Amino acid sequence: MKVKDTVQQWLKRTLEDPIVKTLAKNSHLTKTQLETLLIDILAENIAGKPLKYEEKARLRLTKTKISRGAFNRTLRQAEENVIKAIYTVLLLGYLGVFESTTLDPYIEIANKLQEYIEAHKARPSEEQMEFLKMLREELEMSLKRLSNPSEGFP
Repeated sequence: MKVKDTVQQWLKRTLEDPIVKTLAKNSHLTKTQLETLLIDILAENIAGKPLKYEEKARLRLTKTKISRGAFNRTLRQAEENVIKAIYTVLLLGYLGVFESTTLDPYIEIANKLQEYIEAHKARPSEEQMEFLKMLREELEMSLKRLSNPSEGFP
């Protein structure tokens, strides 16, 4: 199978994941920026070799051809949004907001996400798959609830 096909199949699976969809919808990244960032960071691991930006641009899921410049602009926007999100977290930590119990639901969901990731990596058995399914559904409901401004951040 070609590198492009492998990467695009992986991208489609990843971007269609319900948890990824919910997290992405409520992030500072557009779908295009997330896709571009994933290609830049992870495509070389999947390809097993270094890729030039022209090659990375061709890995995008769009049917139209993307120039290296457009890919790089989108990548730069994505990186800026990630940096701003990290600075927001640092600012809130510095100001003591994280000591507030109002953020406990977010910390709790972060811990559940980590638990889900670890359980998924362990190549689960059939009965563990049922647990993962329940955990995934619980995560999806919690994320949707927290993404609603009236129920989420105070």
